[in-house]
Amino acid sequence: MAERARQYCTFLLDEHYFGVDVLRVQEVIRYQQMTHVPLAPAVVEGLINLRGQIVTALDLRRRLELSERPDDQLPMNVVVRTDDGPVSFLVDEIGDVVEVGDEIFERRLDTIRGVPGELIEGIYKLEDRLLLILDADKAAEVSRAD
Repeated sequence: MAERARQYCTFLLDEHYFGVDVLRVQEVIRYQQMTHVPLAPAVVEGLINLRGQIVTALDLRRRLELSERPDDQLPMNVVVRTDDGPVSFLVDEIGDVVEVGDEIFERRLDTIRGVPGELIEGIYKLEDRLLLILDADKAAEVSRAD
């Protein structure tokens, strides 16, 4: 049986290398002005207007419990399609689309615990680093507790 290749849109968050299924990505755009949402969970950075469509922007650093983004660094937007409509993931830097084979994929490691671990589908061991595959649907779920 031939190994399947998968494509991922990659991005950096606090020096970690993440990927999301390229078929889920609607578009990748530079920083957009956001409208603050009063009383929203901390992971909701705001709302952006994407050609007339209002899209919720989530700070993936907060969602993954990473350190805060430096004040002098503007995030980029990875707009992904979810069952509830598009959601923008705010990331530090956009990478390339990478194609990887299933033979180097490992299901989520048990050493990753807590909220961040629940959001990681698995890991690809690349030559020079690990590619953490983000579960876009779980990452886009925001509750009042967040």
